[in-house]
Amino acid sequence: MVTLDDIRAAADGLTGVAHRTPTERSETFTRLCGGEVWLKFENQQRTGSFKIRGAYTKIRSLSPDERAAGVVAPSAGNHAQAVAFAARSAGVDAAVYMPEAASLAKVGATEGYGATVRLVGDSVEGSVEAAKRAVHDEGRTLVHPFDDEVVIAGQGTVGLEILEDVPELDAVVVPLGGGGLLSGVAVAMKALRPDVRVIGVEAAGCAPYVGSLEHGMITPVPQTTTIADGIAVKQPGEITFQHIRELVDDVVTVTDAEIGQTIVQLLERSKAVVEGAGAVALAALLAGKVQAKRAVAVLSGGNIDTPLLMQVIRFGLTNAGRYLVIRTRLIDRPGQLMHLLKVLADAHINILVVSHHRESVDVAVAETGIELILETRDEAHAHSVIELVRNSGYPVTRMH
Repeated sequence: MVTLDDIRAAADGLTGVAHRTPTERSETFTRLCGGEVWLKFENQQRTGSFKIRGAYTKIRSLSPDERAAGVVAPSAGNHAQAVAFAARSAGVDAAVYMPEAASLAKVGATEGYGATVRLVGDSVEGSVEAAKRAVHDEGRTLVHPFDDEVVIAGQGTVGLEILEDVPELDAVVVPLGGGGLLSGVAVAMKALRPDVRVIGVEAAGCAPYVGSLEHGMITPVPQTTTIADGIAVKQPGEITFQHIRELVDDVVTVTDAEIGQTIVQLLERSKAVVEGAGAVALAALLAGKVQAKRAVAVLSGGNIDTPLLMQVIRFGLTNAGRYLVIRTRLIDRPGQLMHLLKVLADAHINILVVSHHRESVDVAVAETGIELILETRDEAHAHSVIELVRNSGYPVTRMH
């Protein structure tokens, strides 16, 4: 088991390397959650996530011979960037194995930090196996993304900073993928403040810890379906599972809809860009799955592809009732569309997109199908807009 002394030694070694990221109280999320909410902004960390803490701590621990042979790391993206940055800082050659579907932005950033990127497999697990082969074939040292005591100690420095910034907290909520961050934070918390509840949050589309803890043994999940790619790990680590089973108070899950809405709320209310994995802790608080008088939610990373961010924004706004997508039918003659748009304009409703669908199976020969994307204030306003269109004589189908 990792100890508090290990984490304190890691903190000393990270001085001048990892940023001391802020932990700030959010008035908005305090009001929305019904309990005091503080945010730990690891999305502002060097390389865009907390991963630099563990990666640099591991590489700093290598012997001269190990440094000469180089390192290898498997990663979905954030660990890859951290290892590349840390290796370049230490003058160590790094090869990184990433899934073939890894974020293009994360691949590009990893290469930009000087590492050689090798795309392999369809998951982090496939990348781990490829990296282990490189250890055997090339004599490199494996820098595992989570299942390593030294890496866990580095990640645990997040917990030390939280306790310094918010000494009176009663819960810390942490994203959970492989479990390195949660394990390290749990060690720090339980050593210094055993009364603080430590809660991990998985994406519902990839939640191996929930089943593993229920069964009392590591139980992988067969597939992943989540926008939170940074925590889409199918199987807990041996070391991290032991830590989490012994030290963590609870593990909960959040849906992609809850994650997407939280990303949008962070953008609008805190002006913070956070990836899916980085949003799950706050999402659990907003969804009422974790309740506390004073909680710290760790925003673990901000490395999100711009195209995905655009999709998530639309997805989150739609689920929150802020984007309303409806379909209706008009007689296909001049002036009919103008009449429909006037109904909406007179009600001061902002029309974002108008699309024609003449080939739809539910549109008659003399009709045209119309799809509208409208901007609404909330779910109640969306319902009132639907009723307005329907009462004006138009059939309405809401699209989700």
